[in-house]
Order: sequence, then C-alpha cells, then structure tokens
Amino acid sequence: MTSRDSASSEITPEVLLRAYACGIFPMAESADDPSLFWVEPEMRGVIPLDGFRIASRLARTVRSDGFTVTANTAFKAVMAGCAAPQEGREDTWINRRIRDLYFGLHELGHCHSVEVWQDGDLAGGLYGVSLGRAFFGESMFHRVRDASKVALVHLVARLIAGGFELLDTQYVTEHLRSFGAVEIPRRRYRALLDHAIAGEPADFLRLAPATPLSGAEALEIVATRN
Repeated sequence: MTSRDSASSEITPEVLLRAYACGIFPMAESADDPSLFWVEPEMRGVIPLDGFRIASRLARTVRSDGFTVTANTAFKAVMAGCAAPQEGREDTWINRRIRDLYFGLHELGHCHSVEVWQDGDLAGGLYGVSLGRAFFGESMFHRVRDASKVALVHLVARLIAGGFELLDTQYVTEHLRSFGAVEIPRRRYRALLDHAIAGEPADFLRLAPATPLSGAEALEIVATRN
C-alpha cells in the first residue's frame, strides 16, 4: 500500500517517527524526484535476532578484523554511499529530501549508522532508524567486498547488546534471506512493532560507538541469541 504527499512542509523528522510507529516508511521514485510516497507493505521483511545466520566464510572474514567497524562516526558519509549508484543498482530512492529528513532524525538520536573502514577509507556501511526496541534498516552499501555484510553482523551485535527486539528490513531479498530474513503478514508485523515500541527503549549506543568492536566480540554477542 502506498500514498503520496504533495507538500514538503508536511513531513518533519517528528512526523517521520510517528509514521514508523504506525508501520509506514517513506520512499522516492528516484534520487532526482523531489516527491515522497508512504509505503506499508502487505508482507514485511524482518530478521529475527535469535535467528540471524552468518555463513562460515563471512564469519572468518568478520573474525579476521580486516575491517575496522564503528557506529555514528560518519553518518552523512554512509548516507552518501547508500545514495550513490552501485553495480546492479544504477539509481536509488534516496533523494535530497530523504537525506535531510534522516539527518534530522540522526540529530534527534533516532537514526544511526554503522561504518566499515579499511586502511582509513570508508569501505561500506548501513543506516537505519531506532524507535523503542525496534530498529528499521534503511539501506546499506559497499565499496569493498563483504563490507556491507560485515556492517550487518556488527549491527546485529549492537542491537542484541542494546536490548532491541525487532529488526525490520522492509522487504526480503535473496541476499537478506541468507542471513535469516523472513516475510511476515502486516498484522503480525504490527503486533511485533507495537510490543517493541512500548515500554523501556533499547540503547543503540550501549556499546561505545567510536570504539571499534572486534569481530570476535561481535560474533560472541550474536551467539548469545542463537
């Protein structure tokens, strides 16, 4: 289900948070299209935190610490990376308006990034929205092989350590399915969401964001829920 808005002044970061609480998120047709539309999929993608799967080759890559992983240290750079064309994805739904809204959410403490570095350069990363004990994954990118996958492993470790219950992926791709992503009906999703945003919120920053977490530590945290 989608619906379009017409006035940019109608959507603020605060309005965006209320939309997420209702199970709705915004998208744009392309990076050049200034308009947005609201989306509420009939089937929603989620990765159960107690069912997160890591292939053995990826686990070796994570454990080797060939990358350095931080959080919330280069949010705008991660968004720019997610908005840039990549192989197999020539266009993106991240337009200027999306960037401005999520920058605003970041300043409010409700939007976070995970950065993956190699030799001081940003090799990949991801960003998403936190609300209560729910995290809504928005986009990821890589410039070096496996960088976005490593970011996802570290994200899940951070979510588990911070007390999150729900990892929303919006949709399920074959890539996400390999990590354990599943589709659930809208009604079931809304029940999980309502529970996750009630009560004491989780803490995305429980693990120090600027202090790199080793791959072995990330894998150990993930193992506590599997």
